[in-house]
Amino acid sequence: MTFDGLAARLRGRVLLPGDDGFTSGSKPFNERYAGIVPAAVVSAASTEDVVTAITWARENDVPLVARGGGHSYAGASVNTGLVLDLRGLDQVHVDPGTGLVTVGGGTRMRALYEALRPHDITFPLGNSDEVAIGGLTLGGGVAAVSRAFGLTCDSLVSTDVVLADGSTVRCSAEENPDLFWACRGGGGGNFGVNTSFTFQARPVVNSATCLLLWEWEHAVDVVLVAQEIQRTAPDALSLRIGLTSNGMVSLIGWHLGSADELRAVLAPLQSTRPSRCDIEDRTYWEAVEYVHHETAGGAFAGRTRTTSVPLPEEGVRTLVAAVGKWPGSSNPDGGGAALFGWGGAINALSPTDTAFPHRDALFLVSLDTSWLPSDGPQVVRDNLEWLTALHEDIGEHTDNASYLNFTDPDLPDWRQAYHGPNLARLTEVKRRYDPDRFFEFSQAI
Repeated sequence: MTFDGLAARLRGRVLLPGDDGFTSGSKPFNERYAGIVPAAVVSAASTEDVVTAITWARENDVPLVARGGGHSYAGASVNTGLVLDLRGLDQVHVDPGTGLVTVGGGTRMRALYEALRPHDITFPLGNSDEVAIGGLTLGGGVAAVSRAFGLTCDSLVSTDVVLADGSTVRCSAEENPDLFWACRGGGGGNFGVNTSFTFQARPVVNSATCLLLWEWEHAVDVVLVAQEIQRTAPDALSLRIGLTSNGMVSLIGWHLGSADELRAVLAPLQSTRPSRCDIEDRTYWEAVEYVHHETAGGAFAGRTRTTSVPLPEEGVRTLVAAVGKWPGSSNPDGGGAALFGWGGAINALSPTDTAFPHRDALFLVSLDTSWLPSDGPQVVRDNLEWLTALHEDIGEHTDNASYLNFTDPDLPDWRQAYHGPNLARLTEVKRRYDPDRFFEFSQAI
């Protein structure tokens, strides 16, 4: 197949295997999918390039996927056809008077935080530098401040979308409201390519953060106490309770208030004898850096469930026992489980107000495992079987609901788990805006 005709119509570039920029424009973050290589990458320089790429792909019957940061857990931002790299669409415009922030569809977190910081305004964003705004927003976008500020998609005012027929529409509460509803939690890649987003930002708030660590023998007690703290905490506090295969229990938190307030809320944990307890006042921007996510990379898989109540002791013991029996791999990230504090402003809307359905959850229960490409197939099988078994076992204590942005390609009954009561309406939106299913992938609506 030749891409000369496409290249001649673009402001950006067509990159073929071996060209400079081809790998960075197509390599998935999750190396589980590193063997999937596209025929070509379109490095888009404008919305018109997005239109051209979609039109050309349809005319030539070539599958196309859009890529922002490439962080899809399921490798959905790469295929064997045409990858549409949106990283060139990264302009950020801030209106200090209204607090409206308009960003290109490929803008990544590091650049967005840098653009917001001089104005001391913010909205809920991710904690990894290279995650792009499109995938975050379209899957809902749960941030470390979401208990106070809501989801990323809850701050969305409008978005521009290039549809499968090559037309461009703007959607908001007033324009194309059904597509706007779907773009607030219905998942990226389903309805079109979002080239621009406008959000309503708010002033930053001085903060406090915490990091507490415990030895493994305290795991059950810590999780039980920390869950109850999160359940009764003010919306200003969000906690993440972690259990890792290296035998460590952790609690990291961000409080939109003072360190003294945070110490008072966390006081019940002192009886569990943490080996480390750091609680400090920070500016908002210092807190952003403090909760920044780092990973060793490699290949990984994750599964999630939600729960509207704290896990009972039996459920906590199930998690602790399973993490203690993680089968092992060469990846230093290992395996583990985490409880992310939800609730608060996330639950201020009903499950059908936006396409994001999990508006009654108190915790996201996240399970993950990792390995390196150099590990043998038996290691991979053991890790995936461990993950599947734990997901099934913890299901006795949780809901059949999963977070779309932690996409799991092996998830059974994913339609219900991801979309719940919104599936029928999302299916109708898909029929209206992509009747020929040009935007198609394994878990497409």
